Amino acid sequence: MSCPICAKETDPKYRPFCSKRCADVDLGRWLKGSYAIPVAPEEEPTEEDPPLPH
Repeated sequence: MSCPICAKETDPKYRPFCSKRCADVDLGRWLKGSYAIPVAPEEEPTEEDPPLPH
């Protein structure tokens, strides 16, 4: 298995990464929002739609 950051062979200690550095790079990307799960935009309710229950 190769490291998803630098493609070197992984180290069992840092799996799936090869080093603490690559693990930290990945964590930084998550924290900065570089990785995101795409979401479909919500549709605006129309006057014909029934109100949502509270």
